[in-house]
Amino acid sequence: MGAGMSLPSASATRLPGPPSPARARRARSGGAIPGLRYRPAVPADPATVAEVERRLAAWAEKLDLFPPAWQGQFAKFGMGRAVVLAHPGAAGLEHLTAAGKLLLAEHLVDNVYCEVDEGKGGSPRGLGGRLVMAQSALDPLHATPGMEEEWGQGVRADGPLRSYHHALRDYAVLATPSQTDRVVHDLARLHLGYLGEAAWAETGHMPTVWEYLVMRQFNNFRPCLAVVDAVDGWELPEALYARPEVQRITALAGNASTIVNDLYSFTKELTSDPDHLNLPRVVAANERCGLKAGYLKAVEIHNRIMEAFEEESAALSAGSPLIERYAQGLAAWVAGNHEWHATNTARYSLPDYW
Repeated sequence: MGAGMSLPSASATRLPGPPSPARARRARSGGAIPGLRYRPAVPADPATVAEVERRLAAWAEKLDLFPPAWQGQFAKFGMGRAVVLAHPGAAGLEHLTAAGKLLLAEHLVDNVYCEVDEGKGGSPRGLGGRLVMAQSALDPLHATPGMEEEWGQGVRADGPLRSYHHALRDYAVLATPSQTDRVVHDLARLHLGYLGEAAWAETGHMPTVWEYLVMRQFNNFRPCLAVVDAVDGWELPEALYARPEVQRITALAGNASTIVNDLYSFTKELTSDPDHLNLPRVVAANERCGLKAGYLKAVEIHNRIMEAFEEESAALSAGSPLIERYAQGLAAWVAGNHEWHATNTARYSLPDYW
């Protein structure tokens, strides 16, 4: 996406009306959630997807990041397609691969350390200690030479830690120091969100809707959004990136994208872990309504957040070509993330609510 291209007009936003029965059936087997506000993604080039997938698989095998038994799950996830859809303006294959390495590492840490239902050893118990070590793979220990060597051995001995360390190192080759530091801090935010969710799981706490949204603003796709300018081969200057209004559109983009994940993974989570928190379930519990009503209200919450992102991005873009280019990168990532969820029928299916 070039620097001179403006954000799509409001008329390009897809806001489907009440679906016909046939359309509802298509949505349930694969397609966009009826009534969801989203923008069309730039189609992913199959050859580029295949090459990014090949590079990521080779990287994971070289570092021995996960056992052979997980290879099928890796292939089924479609990580290369997710990255290519999210970064249509990428500067090249190296940049796409760097983004893919970070994404792969984030999923590995989440699955191995956090996710109980993945069957890979995750648990809320003791999670804080594991995530502190994970953060150190990004933000290294500075101590005596002997202690630093022992820390390095510990990082090299653990797959999730190796993935973080090498993914960030490879990203730093293509990004500026401030862009690299940005990702380190956004991954710390992510870990804080993991801890909040884990604490609620241990205590059986049902949060209010606003409490849940706070947790999800941290347990969020924001680290993926933090790299959009670097992957496109440029940098939004730190002085602009740090402005509160730019931070706000970044957060809105992350929140809308993360609620998209809640909505598309809802049926999958109900099957694997009925007690798993997601926005529809939290809305239903707080408003004492059924899951269908909770789900449809969650769609409305997403749409309001998405509308705020679009309107505020457009207003900021009008006053700054650099912010406009950054906002375009955010919008492209949001669109690509939606497309990946809506078309990943091997992983997701929609509830019969229409």
